[in-house]
Amino acid sequence: MTSRELDAPVPLPTRRDPACPFDPPPELTRHRDGGPLTRLAFPDGHVGWLVTGYDAARTVLSDPRFSVRPELRHSPLPRPNVRPGGYDQSPAPGWFASMDRPEHTRYRRLLTGQFTVRRMTVLEPRIAEITAEQLDAMVEAGPPVDLVTAFALPIPSLVICELLGVPYEDHAFFEAETTVAVDMENTAAQAMTALGNLSGYLADLVRHKRTNPGDDLLSDLIAAGDLTDDELTNISLLLLIGGHETTANMLALGTYALLRHPEQLAAFRAFRADAALTETAVEELLRYLTIVHLGGPNRAALEDVEIAGQLVRKGETVVLGLPEVNRDPGQFPDPDALRLDHTEARRHLAFGHGVHQCLGQQLARVEMRIAYRALFDRFPTLRLAAPAADIPLRDTALVYGVWQLPVTWDPVSCR
Repeated sequence: MTSRELDAPVPLPTRRDPACPFDPPPELTRHRDGGPLTRLAFPDGHVGWLVTGYDAARTVLSDPRFSVRPELRHSPLPRPNVRPGGYDQSPAPGWFASMDRPEHTRYRRLLTGQFTVRRMTVLEPRIAEITAEQLDAMVEAGPPVDLVTAFALPIPSLVICELLGVPYEDHAFFEAETTVAVDMENTAAQAMTALGNLSGYLADLVRHKRTNPGDDLLSDLIAAGDLTDDELTNISLLLLIGGHETTANMLALGTYALLRHPEQLAAFRAFRADAALTETAVEELLRYLTIVHLGGPNRAALEDVEIAGQLVRKGETVVLGLPEVNRDPGQFPDPDALRLDHTEARRHLAFGHGVHQCLGQQLARVEMRIAYRALFDRFPTLRLAAPAADIPLRDTALVYGVWQLPVTWDPVSCR
């Protein structure tokens, strides 16, 4: 039984309005206004669901009657997100993000201790050091610079490479290959080649670490003794992509959003020394921007389930429209405005929810708090070096952001 008549299935909205670069695709907002669930048409002919309501999204993300296994799901995009295993195969060994319990639980337990709040706190001095090094390089280069390549990409890339035990000089290789792998305008062959290059490198690294362990996450996993080389390679690949791609785009897009909202930037500068207020600001940027946008998380119903008055039948794929979920007016007052004092923002689902909630979320938070504070502290006159209309939006990739962000500053004012 349904609570209302549904319109004909619609394709997944993916394109954002360049005039409103921080807002979800306009069609997504219209679907949300019509109710928390909308019938969704998939490229392969499947008909499933699009979720844009907060409560419905939390239910789908936490209910074990919904599966993440790729062979059970249909892709909402013309070209499936290429990954080990693919949408038509079971997940590769170690690719725990595409596994249900109990397989997922086994891997998650091995990794949870590596990403605790306490361990991330211990990492803060090194993250601050990496950030300062990038800012020093910006000062030396002089304005203008592309903030993406000078700041947003290298910081999380260097941090996750250090965590895994990847040599410093190889971080640029990972940045370039990851960018190719997640851009949906590239062909499947290009994406598979990039993933193959990454996997090959990491497989060699795993073999090296078995005989030459270091003080890093990969060596710790090897020491646990329960994982094969294939499992370790795929776990490393998953952590590398997840730990670099999302944070890099948050750093760039978050900076762009603050530069476009001068009153909020002024507020950030005013309380940047207050740790609690800075944390709230980061949570609001995560909610407001919600950069995981193309297809978002999706699940397959393992049995008939009623969600928000709609019957989701066994086998149907449910796609979570997180950009709209995090702007649900029933949860977030004034949801379409960026307000850095928005205390309700902590309830956002930008990192997901349930057993598959992002493993590295605490690391991402620490990196953003340190990087945003240091950037605006070092460059008090930071501003765009190009018209806003000329900033290229990254809306063809699985993670939303900007391809470049030209910025400038008054050299005499940098600290």
